[in-house]
Amino acid sequence: MDEIRNKEGNKAAIAAVISNLILTTLNISVGYIGGSYALIAEGFHTLTDIVTTIIAYIGFKIGQKPSDEEHPMGHGRAEAVSGLIIVLFLAIVGWGIIEEAIEKLVNPSKITVPNFYVALMAILGIFLNLIVSTYIINIGKKIKSPAIVADGEHQKTDIFSSIAILVSVVVSNIGYPIFDPIVGIIIGLIILKTAYTIGRENIDNILGKVPNKKIIKKIKKAVDKTPGAYEAHNIRIDNYGSYITVNLHMKVNGKITVAEAHKIVHAAEKNILKIPEIKAVSIHACPLGVEYEHQQEIDK
Repeated sequence: MDEIRNKEGNKAAIAAVISNLILTTLNISVGYIGGSYALIAEGFHTLTDIVTTIIAYIGFKIGQKPSDEEHPMGHGRAEAVSGLIIVLFLAIVGWGIIEEAIEKLVNPSKITVPNFYVALMAILGIFLNLIVSTYIINIGKKIKSPAIVADGEHQKTDIFSSIAILVSVVVSNIGYPIFDPIVGIIIGLIILKTAYTIGRENIDNILGKVPNKKIIKKIKKAVDKTPGAYEAHNIRIDNYGSYITVNLHMKVNGKITVAEAHKIVHAAEKNILKIPEIKAVSIHACPLGVEYEHQQEIDK
């Protein structure tokens, strides 16, 4: 499984870097030639895509490291940490683009009317970003990598930026060139919105938020199919982003021996570990028919 994740992660990183190198070069070059600040801003936006891809890939590789004495549950949260570094980088770039656009609005003499080549570049950007972002996000979801999904979502915002640039070319050429730096501000705001979304998701991963309620049902079903195991409860999930660990209580016949209970526990653990997202599980056996107060449960 780790080998497949590694291979797919490499494919996502290569696709992102190559596509964004092409877009960065073309956007900035055509932006200067065609007189469009919005397209130049988008060029720097795609440049951030390259940097964030590298950051995401580093986080992905660290997250792939096996568990050790100091990190018994592995290094999975490194991906979420890399996602937060991406957030910081996006916030700085987004605000920088907005500041420069505001400067042009304050000094209209700096504004130029973008030409036809800018429109062609915007159309190319829409299609290329759609293809690449969809590809990266699908890989990220397939291998359950929050860092790669975050990188793909960032790339996806470039589609809306390119659409806005295309609109700005049309509006600027019918007599409203001030629209070009306004689109620059929109691109900056899109980047900041992406930073917020990625930040929220990765903070949830770091805090161990339960991925979804379906995983609770899968765990209970795995226990129920284990002979001699009953009523999984007090289920606690620790979310590491690309995988989760589970602690739970379940009931067994109180009259059986410790050895028999131990055997049932191991059988239940084996069934639970068949769930792809789960990397480790620990089970506490409770005597059937004996009720006692647990700590606050999260599976209700």
